[in-house]
Amino acid sequence: MRLWLKVLLVLGMTLAILIPLSMIRGVIAERQVHRAAAVARVAQSYAGAQSFAGPVLVVPYTQKVEVEEKDAAGQLRKVVRDESGQWTFFPTTLNVTGKLDPDTRRVGLHQVRVYKLHGAASADFDVQVPDDATPVQQRRIGKPWLSYAIADVRGLGNPRLTVSGIERQVEQGRGFRDGSGLHVALDAPQPGQRLRVDTQLQFALGGTESLALVPLGRSNRFAIDSAWPHPSFAGKFLPANPEVGSKGFKARWEVPSLATGAQEQFLRGKALPSVDDVGRQDARGEYGVTSSDSIDTVSVALVDPVNVYVQADRASKYGLLFVLLTFVGFFMFELIKQLRIHPIQYGLVGLALSIFFLLLVGLSEHIAFGWSYLIASIACIGLLAFYLSAVLHSVTRGIGFAAMLATLYGALFGLLISEDNALVLGSGLLFLILAALMVVTRKVDWYQLAGQKHELPPAMPAQA
Repeated sequence: MRLWLKVLLVLGMTLAILIPLSMIRGVIAERQVHRAAAVARVAQSYAGAQSFAGPVLVVPYTQKVEVEEKDAAGQLRKVVRDESGQWTFFPTTLNVTGKLDPDTRRVGLHQVRVYKLHGAASADFDVQVPDDATPVQQRRIGKPWLSYAIADVRGLGNPRLTVSGIERQVEQGRGFRDGSGLHVALDAPQPGQRLRVDTQLQFALGGTESLALVPLGRSNRFAIDSAWPHPSFAGKFLPANPEVGSKGFKARWEVPSLATGAQEQFLRGKALPSVDDVGRQDARGEYGVTSSDSIDTVSVALVDPVNVYVQADRASKYGLLFVLLTFVGFFMFELIKQLRIHPIQYGLVGLALSIFFLLLVGLSEHIAFGWSYLIASIACIGLLAFYLSAVLHSVTRGIGFAAMLATLYGALFGLLISEDNALVLGSGLLFLILAALMVVTRKVDWYQLAGQKHELPPAMPAQA
Protein backbone atom coordinates (compact mmCIF):
# COMPACT_ATOMS: atom_id res chain seq x y z
CA MET A 1 0.00 0.00 0.00
CA ARG A 2 2.90 2.34 0.75
CA LEU A 3 4.18 1.90 -2.82
CA TRP A 4 0.90 3.08 -4.30
CA LEU A 5 0.77 6.09 -2.02
CA LYS A 6 4.23 7.06 -3.22
CA VAL A 7 3.16 6.62 -6.85
CA LEU A 8 0.15 8.88 -6.30
CA LEU A 9 2.36 11.44 -4.56
CA VAL A 10 4.80 11.50 -7.49
CA LEU A 11 1.93 11.91 -9.97
CA GLY A 12 0.52 14.73 -7.86
CA MET A 13 3.87 16.54 -7.79
CA THR A 14 4.17 16.09 -11.55
CA LEU A 15 0.77 17.70 -12.11
CA ALA A 16 1.65 20.50 -9.68
CA ILE A 17 4.68 21.40 -11.81
CA LEU A 18 2.23 22.15 -14.62
CA ILE A 19 1.41 25.43 -12.86
CA PRO A 20 4.88 27.04 -13.22
CA LEU A 21 5.24 25.53 -16.70
CA SER A 22 1.95 27.17 -17.75
CA MET A 23 3.09 30.48 -16.30
CA ILE A 24 6.34 30.27 -18.26
CA ARG A 25 4.44 29.53 -21.48
CA GLY A 26 2.33 32.59 -20.71
CA VAL A 27 5.52 34.68 -20.52
CA ILE A 28 6.61 33.30 -23.90
CA ALA A 29 3.25 34.21 -25.42
CA GLU A 30 3.51 37.71 -23.97
CA ARG A 31 6.96 38.20 -25.51
CA GLN A 32 5.56 37.08 -28.86
CA VAL A 33 2.92 39.78 -28.56
CA HIS A 34 5.67 42.33 -27.85
CA ARG A 35 7.48 41.26 -31.02
CA ALA A 36 4.28 41.63 -33.04
CA ALA A 37 3.96 45.15 -31.64
CA ALA A 38 7.56 45.88 -32.70
CA VAL A 39 6.76 44.72 -36.25
CA ALA A 40 3.66 46.94 -36.27
CA ARG A 41 5.71 49.94 -35.12
CA VAL A 42 8.18 49.46 -37.94
CA ALA A 43 5.31 49.05 -40.41
CA GLN A 44 3.77 52.32 -39.21
CA SER A 45 6.98 54.31 -39.52
CA TYR A 46 8.45 52.68 -42.64
CA ALA A 47 5.99 50.60 -44.68
CA GLY A 48 4.02 47.46 -43.99
CA ALA A 49 3.88 44.10 -45.66
CA GLN A 50 3.64 44.97 -49.34
CA SER A 51 1.40 43.75 -52.13
CA PHE A 52 1.66 44.75 -55.77
CA ALA A 53 -1.00 44.24 -58.43
CA GLY A 54 -1.57 45.49 -61.93
CA PRO A 55 -1.77 47.11 -64.20
CA VAL A 56 -5.42 46.93 -65.25
CA LEU A 57 -7.00 49.08 -67.95
CA VAL A 58 -10.26 50.70 -66.87
CA VAL A 59 -12.54 52.39 -69.42
CA PRO A 60 -15.42 54.39 -67.89
CA TYR A 61 -18.65 55.23 -69.67
CA THR A 62 -22.01 56.90 -69.12
CA GLN A 63 -25.17 55.89 -70.90
CA LYS A 64 -28.86 56.62 -70.69
CA VAL A 65 -31.18 53.91 -69.44
CA GLU A 66 -34.96 53.79 -69.36
CA VAL A 67 -36.46 52.78 -66.02
CA GLU A 68 -39.96 52.66 -64.60
CA GLU A 69 -40.79 54.79 -61.56
CA LYS A 70 -43.94 55.68 -59.67
CA ASP A 71 -45.07 59.27 -59.91
CA ALA A 72 -46.80 61.33 -57.20
CA ALA A 73 -50.10 59.67 -58.03
CA GLY A 74 -48.59 56.22 -57.72
CA GLN A 75 -48.72 55.52 -61.42
CA LEU A 76 -45.80 53.83 -63.19
CA ARG A 77 -44.12 55.91 -65.82
CA LYS A 78 -40.95 55.54 -67.87
CA VAL A 79 -38.06 57.91 -67.22
CA VAL A 80 -34.58 58.19 -68.71
CA ARG A 81 -31.62 58.44 -66.38
CA ASP A 82 -27.84 58.52 -66.70
CA GLU A 83 -26.08 55.35 -65.60
CA SER A 84 -22.33 55.15 -65.04
CA GLY A 85 -20.24 52.03 -65.51
CA GLN A 86 -16.80 50.85 -66.52
CA TRP A 87 -15.11 48.08 -68.42
CA THR A 88 -12.07 46.45 -66.83
CA PHE A 89 -9.45 44.84 -69.07
CA PHE A 90 -6.55 42.68 -67.87
CA PRO A 91 -3.12 42.46 -69.53
CA THR A 92 -2.32 39.76 -72.03
CA THR A 93 1.11 39.27 -70.47
CA LEU A 94 2.42 40.48 -67.12
CA ASN A 95 6.08 40.31 -66.13
CA VAL A 96 7.37 41.51 -62.78
CA THR A 97 11.07 41.25 -61.91
CA GLY A 98 13.01 42.70 -59.04
CA LYS A 99 15.88 42.54 -56.60
CA LEU A 100 14.92 42.42 -52.94
CA ASP A 101 17.54 44.17 -50.77
CA PRO A 102 17.08 43.11 -47.11
CA ASP A 103 17.76 45.25 -44.06
CA THR A 104 17.05 45.14 -40.33
CA ARG A 105 15.37 47.64 -38.03
CA ARG A 106 15.73 47.27 -34.25
CA VAL A 107 12.92 48.12 -31.84
CA GLY A 108 14.07 47.54 -28.28
CA LEU A 109 15.17 43.90 -28.03
CA HIS A 110 13.52 42.94 -31.30
CA GLN A 111 14.97 42.90 -34.81
CA VAL A 112 12.47 43.45 -37.61
CA ARG A 113 13.33 42.58 -41.20
CA VAL A 114 12.58 45.17 -43.87
CA TYR A 115 13.45 45.35 -47.55
CA LYS A 116 13.65 47.55 -50.62
CA LEU A 117 12.41 46.03 -53.88
CA HIS A 118 14.00 47.51 -57.01
CA GLY A 119 11.53 46.25 -59.56
CA ALA A 120 10.15 46.50 -63.07
CA ALA A 121 6.63 45.59 -64.17
CA SER A 122 5.88 45.27 -67.88
CA ALA A 123 2.49 44.47 -69.36
CA ASP A 124 0.74 44.68 -72.70
CA PHE A 125 -2.95 45.01 -73.58
CA ASP A 126 -4.73 44.10 -76.78
CA VAL A 127 -8.44 44.81 -76.20
CA GLN A 128 -11.42 46.17 -78.06
CA VAL A 129 -13.82 48.76 -76.66
CA PRO A 130 -17.43 47.47 -76.87
CA ASP A 131 -19.71 48.96 -79.48
CA ASP A 132 -23.04 47.42 -78.54
CA ALA A 133 -24.96 50.52 -77.42
CA THR A 134 -28.38 51.22 -78.91
CA PRO A 135 -29.34 54.68 -80.21
CA VAL A 136 -31.56 55.13 -77.18
CA GLN A 137 -28.68 54.55 -74.75
CA GLN A 138 -26.51 57.38 -76.12
CA ARG A 139 -23.34 55.95 -74.54
CA ARG A 140 -20.48 58.34 -73.84
CA ILE A 141 -17.01 56.87 -73.26
CA GLY A 142 -14.76 58.73 -70.85
CA LYS A 143 -11.00 58.84 -70.41
CA PRO A 144 -9.60 55.42 -69.43
CA TRP A 145 -6.81 54.93 -66.97
CA LEU A 146 -4.10 52.38 -66.22
CA SER A 147 -4.19 51.36 -62.58
CA TYR A 148 -1.61 49.79 -60.26
CA ALA A 149 -2.40 48.66 -56.71
CA ILE A 150 0.10 48.91 -53.85
CA ALA A 151 -0.79 47.94 -50.28
CA ASP A 152 1.23 50.73 -48.63
CA VAL A 153 2.18 53.61 -50.95
CA ARG A 154 4.48 55.10 -48.28
CA GLY A 155 7.07 52.55 -49.39
CA LEU A 156 6.93 53.65 -53.05
CA GLY A 157 9.81 55.70 -54.40
CA ASN A 158 10.73 57.14 -57.83
CA PRO A 159 8.17 55.39 -60.07
CA ARG A 160 8.72 55.87 -63.82
CA LEU A 161 5.96 54.74 -66.16
CA THR A 162 6.29 54.40 -69.93
CA VAL A 163 3.10 53.82 -71.95
CA SER A 164 3.58 52.73 -75.57
CA GLY A 165 7.07 54.24 -75.58
CA ILE A 166 6.07 57.59 -74.03
CA GLU A 167 6.93 58.42 -70.42
CA ARG A 168 3.83 59.51 -68.51
CA GLN A 169 3.36 61.30 -65.19
CA VAL A 170 1.76 58.98 -62.64
CA GLU A 171 -0.74 60.08 -60.03
CA GLN A 172 -1.78 58.57 -56.72
CA GLY A 173 -5.04 56.71 -56.20
CA ARG A 174 -7.30 54.49 -58.30
CA GLY A 175 -4.98 51.62 -57.52
CA PHE A 176 -7.68 49.23 -56.42
CA ARG A 177 -11.09 49.20 -54.83
CA ASP A 178 -9.76 51.17 -51.87
CA GLY A 179 -7.85 53.61 -54.10
CA SER A 180 -4.41 52.63 -52.76
CA GLY A 181 -1.82 52.78 -55.51
CA LEU A 182 -1.15 54.90 -58.59
CA HIS A 183 -2.63 55.49 -62.03
CA VAL A 184 -2.19 57.36 -65.29
CA ALA A 185 -4.99 58.71 -67.49
CA LEU A 186 -5.16 57.97 -71.23
CA ASP A 187 -7.00 59.51 -74.16
CA ALA A 188 -10.66 58.61 -74.59
CA PRO A 189 -11.20 55.90 -77.24
CA GLN A 190 -13.99 55.54 -79.76
CA PRO A 191 -16.67 52.82 -79.55
CA GLY A 192 -15.33 49.64 -81.10
CA GLN A 193 -11.76 50.93 -81.14
CA ARG A 194 -8.98 48.40 -80.64
CA LEU A 195 -6.52 49.40 -77.92
CA ARG A 196 -2.95 48.14 -78.03
CA VAL A 197 -1.05 49.41 -75.00
CA ASP A 198 2.42 48.45 -73.77
CA THR A 199 3.47 49.56 -70.29
CA GLN A 200 6.77 49.56 -68.43
CA LEU A 201 6.90 50.63 -64.77
CA GLN A 202 10.25 51.09 -62.99
CA PHE A 203 9.88 51.47 -59.23
CA ALA A 204 11.43 51.06 -55.79
CA LEU A 205 9.17 49.64 -53.09
CA GLY A 206 9.99 49.37 -49.41
CA GLY A 207 8.18 46.99 -47.08
CA THR A 208 8.29 44.93 -43.90
CA GLU A 209 9.02 41.21 -43.90
CA SER A 210 6.79 40.03 -46.78
CA LEU A 211 5.95 40.82 -50.40
CA ALA A 212 2.97 39.57 -52.43
CA LEU A 213 2.36 39.78 -56.19
CA VAL A 214 -1.05 39.38 -57.83
CA PRO A 215 -1.27 37.39 -61.11
CA LEU A 216 -3.82 39.53 -63.00
CA GLY A 217 -2.53 38.84 -66.51
CA ARG A 218 -3.55 36.12 -68.92
CA SER A 219 0.07 34.98 -68.69
CA ASN A 220 2.07 35.93 -65.58
CA ARG A 221 5.80 35.65 -64.98
CA PHE A 222 7.43 36.79 -61.74
CA ALA A 223 11.15 36.73 -60.85
CA ILE A 224 12.52 37.84 -57.47
CA ASP A 225 16.19 37.70 -56.40
CA SER A 226 17.59 38.56 -52.99
CA ALA A 227 20.68 38.22 -50.82
CA TRP A 228 18.53 36.98 -47.90
CA PRO A 229 19.31 33.25 -47.39
CA HIS A 230 16.11 32.30 -45.54
CA PRO A 231 13.02 32.93 -47.69
CA SER A 232 9.58 31.54 -46.97
CA PHE A 233 7.36 31.10 -50.03
CA ALA A 234 3.62 31.23 -49.54
CA GLY A 235 0.48 32.35 -51.34
CA LYS A 236 -1.52 30.26 -53.78
CA PHE A 237 1.47 29.26 -55.92
CA LEU A 238 5.00 28.16 -55.07
CA PRO A 239 7.97 29.06 -57.28
CA ALA A 240 9.27 26.51 -59.76
CA ASN A 241 12.65 25.10 -58.65
CA PRO A 242 13.74 28.01 -56.42
CA GLU A 243 17.46 28.39 -55.81
CA VAL A 244 18.20 28.97 -52.11
CA GLY A 245 21.67 29.12 -50.64
CA SER A 246 23.93 30.94 -48.23
CA LYS A 247 24.28 33.84 -50.70
CA GLY A 248 20.54 34.36 -51.12
CA PHE A 249 17.72 33.04 -53.27
CA LYS A 250 16.27 33.21 -56.76
CA ALA A 251 12.59 32.48 -57.30
CA ARG A 252 10.58 32.22 -60.51
CA TRP A 253 6.82 31.87 -60.94
CA GLU A 254 4.78 31.22 -64.09
CA VAL A 255 1.03 31.45 -63.48
CA PRO A 256 -1.54 31.28 -66.29
CA SER A 257 -4.94 32.90 -65.77
CA LEU A 258 -6.59 29.47 -66.08
CA ALA A 259 -4.84 28.41 -62.86
CA THR A 260 -5.91 31.34 -60.71
CA GLY A 261 -9.11 33.15 -59.88
CA ALA A 262 -7.39 36.51 -59.43
CA GLN A 263 -9.21 38.22 -62.32
CA GLU A 264 -12.63 37.08 -61.14
CA GLN A 265 -11.76 37.97 -57.54
CA PHE A 266 -10.71 41.44 -58.70
CA LEU A 267 -14.03 41.97 -60.47
CA ARG A 268 -15.90 40.79 -57.37
CA GLY A 269 -14.03 43.35 -55.29
CA LYS A 270 -11.82 41.06 -53.21
CA ALA A 271 -9.27 43.02 -51.23
CA LEU A 272 -5.57 43.28 -51.89
CA PRO A 273 -3.59 41.87 -48.93
CA SER A 274 -3.31 44.90 -46.67
CA VAL A 275 -0.67 46.37 -44.41
CA ASP A 276 -2.65 45.08 -41.42
CA ASP A 277 -1.91 41.50 -42.47
CA VAL A 278 1.66 41.97 -41.22
CA GLY A 279 0.29 41.54 -37.69
CA ARG A 280 -1.26 38.17 -38.45
CA GLN A 281 0.98 35.38 -37.21
CA ASP A 282 1.06 31.92 -38.74
CA ALA A 283 1.77 28.58 -37.11
CA ARG A 284 5.52 29.04 -37.55
CA GLY A 285 5.43 32.39 -35.82
CA GLU A 286 6.11 34.32 -38.98
CA TYR A 287 4.23 37.36 -40.20
CA GLY A 288 2.90 37.90 -43.67
CA VAL A 289 -0.07 38.01 -45.96
CA THR A 290 -2.17 35.10 -44.72
CA SER A 291 -5.73 36.40 -44.93
CA SER A 292 -8.13 34.00 -46.66
CA ASP A 293 -10.30 36.98 -47.69
CA SER A 294 -7.59 38.42 -49.94
CA ILE A 295 -7.10 38.00 -53.65
CA ASP A 296 -4.85 35.18 -54.93
CA THR A 297 -1.15 36.03 -54.70
CA VAL A 298 2.33 34.60 -54.84
CA SER A 299 4.41 35.78 -51.92
CA VAL A 300 7.78 35.58 -50.25
CA ALA A 301 8.74 36.50 -46.69
CA LEU A 302 12.17 37.19 -45.24
CA VAL A 303 11.96 34.89 -42.25
CA ASP A 304 14.20 34.46 -39.25
CA PRO A 305 15.65 30.92 -39.43
CA VAL A 306 15.42 30.67 -35.64
CA ASN A 307 12.44 32.47 -34.19
CA VAL A 308 13.42 32.36 -30.53
CA TYR A 309 9.87 32.59 -29.18
CA VAL A 310 8.53 29.84 -31.41
CA GLN A 311 11.50 27.63 -30.54
CA ALA A 312 11.14 28.33 -26.82
CA ASP A 313 7.42 27.61 -26.99
CA ARG A 314 8.08 24.31 -28.72
CA ALA A 315 10.72 23.45 -26.12
CA SER A 316 8.37 24.24 -23.22
CA LYS A 317 5.86 21.71 -24.57
CA TYR A 318 8.37 19.03 -23.61
CA GLY A 319 8.71 20.43 -20.08
CA LEU A 320 6.20 18.02 -18.53
CA LEU A 321 8.01 15.08 -20.14
CA PHE A 322 11.31 16.26 -18.63
CA VAL A 323 9.78 16.51 -15.17
CA LEU A 324 8.03 13.15 -15.47
CA LEU A 325 11.17 11.31 -16.59
CA THR A 326 13.22 12.89 -13.81
CA PHE A 327 10.63 11.94 -11.19
CA VAL A 328 10.52 8.40 -12.55
CA GLY A 329 14.31 8.22 -12.14
CA PHE A 330 13.96 9.48 -8.55
CA PHE A 331 11.28 6.89 -7.93
CA MET A 332 13.50 4.08 -9.20
CA PHE A 333 16.39 5.17 -6.97
CA GLU A 334 14.10 5.48 -3.98
CA LEU A 335 12.68 1.99 -4.37
CA ILE A 336 15.67 0.04 -5.60
CA LYS A 337 18.36 1.74 -3.46
CA GLN A 338 16.03 2.15 -0.49
CA LEU A 339 16.52 5.94 -0.40
CA ARG A 340 14.09 8.37 1.18
CA ILE A 341 13.36 11.38 -1.01
CA HIS A 342 11.01 13.98 0.42
CA PRO A 343 8.20 15.48 -1.72
CA ILE A 344 9.75 18.91 -1.26
CA GLN A 345 12.92 17.61 -2.91
CA TYR A 346 10.83 16.36 -5.82
CA GLY A 347 9.26 19.81 -6.08
CA LEU A 348 12.57 21.71 -6.00
CA VAL A 349 13.99 19.55 -8.78
CA GLY A 350 10.83 20.07 -10.86
CA LEU A 351 11.06 23.85 -10.39
CA ALA A 352 14.71 23.81 -11.46
CA LEU A 353 13.72 21.99 -14.64
CA SER A 354 10.96 24.56 -15.26
CA ILE A 355 13.26 27.54 -14.74
CA PHE A 356 15.37 26.27 -17.66
CA PHE A 357 12.72 27.41 -20.14
CA LEU A 358 12.50 30.87 -18.57
CA LEU A 359 16.29 31.22 -18.73
CA LEU A 360 16.18 30.11 -22.36
CA VAL A 361 13.73 32.87 -23.34
CA GLY A 362 15.55 35.58 -21.41
CA LEU A 363 18.98 34.72 -22.79
CA SER A 364 17.81 34.20 -26.39
CA GLU A 365 16.55 37.81 -26.52
CA HIS A 366 20.18 38.95 -26.19
CA ILE A 367 22.35 36.21 -27.71
CA ALA A 368 21.98 33.49 -30.34
CA PHE A 369 19.45 30.76 -29.58
CA GLY A 370 22.03 27.95 -29.67
CA TRP A 371 24.28 29.67 -27.14
CA SER A 372 21.27 30.52 -24.98
CA TYR A 373 20.23 26.88 -24.95
CA LEU A 374 23.75 25.75 -24.02
CA ILE A 375 24.15 28.27 -21.17
CA ALA A 376 20.68 27.57 -19.73
CA SER A 377 21.30 23.81 -19.94
CA ILE A 378 24.68 24.02 -18.21
CA ALA A 379 23.25 26.22 -15.45
CA CYS A 380 20.32 23.91 -14.70
CA ILE A 381 22.27 20.66 -15.04
CA GLY A 382 25.09 21.99 -12.84
CA LEU A 383 22.63 23.07 -10.15
CA LEU A 384 20.84 19.71 -10.20
CA ALA A 385 24.12 17.74 -10.13
CA PHE A 386 25.20 19.63 -7.00
CA TYR A 387 21.80 19.24 -5.32
CA LEU A 388 21.25 15.58 -6.25
CA SER A 389 24.67 14.55 -4.98
CA ALA A 390 23.35 15.32 -1.48
CA VAL A 391 19.80 14.04 -2.07
CA LEU A 392 20.98 10.70 -3.46
CA HIS A 393 23.82 10.44 -0.92
CA SER A 394 26.43 9.96 -3.63
CA VAL A 395 28.41 12.26 -5.89
CA THR A 396 28.52 9.48 -8.47
CA ARG A 397 24.73 9.19 -8.48
CA GLY A 398 24.38 12.96 -8.74
CA ILE A 399 26.73 13.12 -11.72
CA GLY A 400 24.97 10.13 -13.30
CA PHE A 401 21.62 11.85 -12.98
CA ALA A 402 23.13 15.02 -14.46
CA ALA A 403 24.45 12.99 -17.39
CA MET A 404 20.94 11.63 -17.96
CA LEU A 405 19.53 15.16 -17.98
CA ALA A 406 22.27 16.31 -20.36
CA THR A 407 21.25 13.54 -22.75
CA LEU A 408 17.62 14.68 -22.53
CA TYR A 409 18.54 18.31 -23.20
CA GLY A 410 20.68 17.27 -26.15
CA ALA A 411 17.82 15.20 -27.56
CA LEU A 412 15.42 18.13 -27.13
CA PHE A 413 17.76 20.46 -29.01
CA GLY A 414 17.88 17.93 -31.82
CA LEU A 415 14.07 17.94 -31.94
CA LEU A 416 14.00 21.75 -32.09
CA ILE A 417 16.42 22.09 -35.00
CA SER A 418 14.94 19.14 -36.92
CA GLU A 419 11.35 20.29 -37.14
CA ASP A 420 10.50 18.08 -40.12
CA ASN A 421 11.79 14.98 -38.27
CA ALA A 422 10.52 15.92 -34.80
CA LEU A 423 7.84 13.20 -34.66
CA VAL A 424 10.07 10.29 -35.60
CA LEU A 425 12.91 11.52 -33.38
CA GLY A 426 10.58 12.12 -30.43
CA SER A 427 8.87 8.74 -30.72
CA GLY A 428 12.26 7.03 -31.03
CA LEU A 429 13.50 8.80 -27.91
CA LEU A 430 10.44 7.74 -25.90
CA PHE A 431 10.88 4.16 -27.09
CA LEU A 432 14.52 4.11 -25.96
CA ILE A 433 13.61 5.55 -22.56
CA LEU A 434 10.85 3.00 -22.05
CA ALA A 435 13.16 0.21 -23.17
CA ALA A 436 15.83 1.35 -20.69
CA LEU A 437 13.32 1.39 -17.83
CA MET A 438 12.09 -2.08 -18.72
CA VAL A 439 15.64 -3.45 -18.89
CA VAL A 440 16.64 -1.90 -15.55
CA THR A 441 13.51 -3.10 -13.74
CA ARG A 442 13.04 -6.46 -15.45
CA LYS A 443 14.08 -8.42 -12.30
CA VAL A 444 12.44 -6.17 -9.71
CA ASP A 445 9.94 -7.91 -7.42
CA TRP A 446 7.28 -5.23 -7.19
CA TYR A 447 5.29 -7.20 -4.60
CA GLN A 448 8.29 -7.26 -2.28
CA LEU A 449 8.92 -3.52 -2.81
CA ALA A 450 5.29 -2.86 -1.98
CA GLY A 451 5.61 -4.74 1.30
CA GLN A 452 3.40 -7.62 0.19
CA LYS A 453 4.25 -11.30 0.23
CA HIS A 454 3.84 -12.88 -3.10
CA GLU A 455 3.22 -16.54 -2.39
CA LEU A 456 3.32 -19.13 -5.10
CA PRO A 457 0.23 -21.33 -5.42
CA PRO A 458 0.59 -24.77 -3.79
CA ALA A 459 1.94 -27.49 -6.01
CA MET A 460 -0.49 -30.09 -7.26
CA PRO A 461 0.01 -33.52 -5.65
CA ALA A 462 1.66 -36.06 -7.83
CA GLN A 463 -0.69 -38.67 -9.22
CA ALA A 464 0.12 -42.29 -8.88
